[in-house]
Amino acid sequence: MKAFDPAIPMVDLTTQHEPIMEAMDEAMQRVARHGRYIKGPEVAGFESDLAHYLGANHAIGCGNGTDALQIALMALGLKPGDEVISPAFTYIATAEVIALLGLTPRWVDVDSRTFTIDPDQLESAITPYTKAIIPVHLYGQAADMERVMAIANHHGIAVIEDNAQAIGASYTWSDGRTQKLGTIGTIGCTSFFPSKNLGCMGDGGAITTQDADLADRIRMVANHGQKVKYRHDIIGVNSRLDTMQAAILQVKLPHLDAWCAARADAASRYDEGLASIEQVLIPGRQNQSSHVFHQYSLRVTHGQRDALQAFLKSQGIPSMIYYPLPLHLQPAFASDDVPEGSMPVSEQLCQEVISLPMHPALTAETQGIIINQIKTFFS
Repeated sequence: MKAFDPAIPMVDLTTQHEPIMEAMDEAMQRVARHGRYIKGPEVAGFESDLAHYLGANHAIGCGNGTDALQIALMALGLKPGDEVISPAFTYIATAEVIALLGLTPRWVDVDSRTFTIDPDQLESAITPYTKAIIPVHLYGQAADMERVMAIANHHGIAVIEDNAQAIGASYTWSDGRTQKLGTIGTIGCTSFFPSKNLGCMGDGGAITTQDADLADRIRMVANHGQKVKYRHDIIGVNSRLDTMQAAILQVKLPHLDAWCAARADAASRYDEGLASIEQVLIPGRQNQSSHVFHQYSLRVTHGQRDALQAFLKSQGIPSMIYYPLPLHLQPAFASDDVPEGSMPVSEQLCQEVISLPMHPALTAETQGIIINQIKTFFS
């Protein structure tokens, strides 16, 4: 018998959208009336709003977060054989675009506490062929960007921030300066997949940069390599943020900070309720970064993660494992040059990490049920 009859959602977009549904309906009706579904005025409007929110000089909408990463690499002019550094513990999209362009991924292990790329191992991964580093701001907080940027600048290497999971988070430098993630590296990339902290009602993504010339090239790459219609100066792709999605995102962007704060409050309730369980390690925090908790991801030790997930499922409580296999052991990337055991932290996390329900509408009552069932399992 399930402990909680009504389904507990992993992400509750319906409740989140209820207070702004009228505004979203009006925005969509406006697009339907003017009929400019591609490159309508809402696209430029949202790009401007997003750039202002992030403190970026330029924001360019595109089809999705994966496209954003691919366009970033293309805009930098990387060629087959060039190497791009990626953490071994992240979603496949980060490395997929590297391979699609004929580039060579170079794996770096992650920090066991923050789950982000380990700067201590970054220097040794750099070779004369290394042209870019892609730090991933995983689960909602920053990689150690001050150290990443120092290493990259020393070697003259571009930095592409994979900010798909951490839009809204801020990074504080050692001198006290604060920047939004996605504006620190050479290029920032984000996703507006519906379940993201800022999500649309379909696919969408964006690319940010402070460099005007690079922004022009990014726009060209995303638009078939053309600046003037039918004159294709470079090879590009077709990747656009459509007008309907831009209109929805314009409505949602002003609520992002409040939603991130609600996620942080929910994370604190999880922390308090789960901190006493010996086999559970609550999410670590990067001291220089705020955490916007796209996911609330625990580590479960002593080989009990999968059993806990099965127990929670039996009680009507969803969970997810992000991610069950590190990139260097994925069949698409597996190589004798990077054997099992070469990225020990990433490999261990894939056996221990589990994510609990997390969204701005998550209530203390629902969290109490989840926490009590986890305690029941471990008792």
